[in-house]
Amino acid sequence: MFTGIVEDLGSVVALERGADSARLTVDSPVVVTERTAIGESIAVNGVCLTVAAVHGTMFTADVMHETLRRSSLGALRRGSHVDVERAMSADGRFSGHIVSGHIDGTGVIESVTTDGIARVYTVRAPYDLMRFVAEKGSIAIEGISLTVTFADKDRFGVAIIPHTAAHTVLPERAPGDVVNLENDPIAKYVARLMSMSAGTTGPAGTPFTSHITERFLMEHGF
Repeated sequence: MFTGIVEDLGSVVALERGADSARLTVDSPVVVTERTAIGESIAVNGVCLTVAAVHGTMFTADVMHETLRRSSLGALRRGSHVDVERAMSADGRFSGHIVSGHIDGTGVIESVTTDGIARVYTVRAPYDLMRFVAEKGSIAIEGISLTVTFADKDRFGVAIIPHTAAHTVLPERAPGDVVNLENDPIAKYVARLMSMSAGTTGPAGTPFTSHITERFLMEHGF
């Protein structure tokens, strides 16, 4: 589990591509020097990867086909910057929001503008992601926990402060660039519960029932 608070702006040292997988090596002094161990989880541009090797200030992780297909990691090159975050410790703070590191898909940056000190990004995304995006809700872009400023049927906006701009990859993203997106997991589970209650059956054909309905959610302030 992660929080979307980027710890380090790492650099890709190597991306060795196979037929349907890849092996990624990232130089991240801030993260690796904090006692990173083999087998730990580290989010790279929002994608949860398992550390397979540690050498100096670098770590290596294997990237399977599903991850390459659902994320933008396959487009990385030697020298690319990446957002890096270690898994949250049990006694840590939720300075961002609940982030699993399991990318739901990708979006495309439509525009980048300024609003005072903030840099405003408009991102276009498919319906199966947009249905979980709500104004003033949370979304992770390239592993960064951000607040949604508006949401239409096929695009949404976020605004980043100077600190975020200085310590993440977003300032390197321009209109037309692909970015990793992870929806708020709570919204996904609520949608799943509601869909399962619509005439579905459980083991041995027994009816599946759920008290989670649209009426229930409205009555309880959702």
